[in-house]
Amino acid sequence: MMFRRMACATAATGLMAGAMALAAPAQADTTTDDFLAALSSAGITGMDPGQAVEMGQSICPLLADRSQNTADIASTVADRMGRPLGAATMFTGLAVSFFCPRAVQDLANGQTPIPLPFLNNFGF
Repeated sequence: MMFRRMACATAATGLMAGAMALAAPAQADTTTDDFLAALSSAGITGMDPGQAVEMGQSICPLLADRSQNTADIASTVADRMGRPLGAATMFTGLAVSFFCPRAVQDLANGQTPIPLPFLNNFGF
């Protein structure tokens, strides 16, 4: 009799755990998935996905630091990635577009979120 109660309690616990797992399925973060897919499409491969996302998200605070300019940020990313500046610049642009909506909004409104010294040569 005692064994039967324990078996029923164990089964009930397992069913509840299974029901809870099915009731709230985990949803993938589409932003990070899309970012990783964009990196792959751009030919930036061979990075650990978790580290790539973490590095991509770390760019937004760099944008907020007004002492940084685009060259500084791309150089920082190149050092962290261990890749050439071209790949780091592409990575930075993708990261901004996926993880820094405020910067994208500023650009859409004609404002630059970070100093762009090269624009001075064009009269801006």
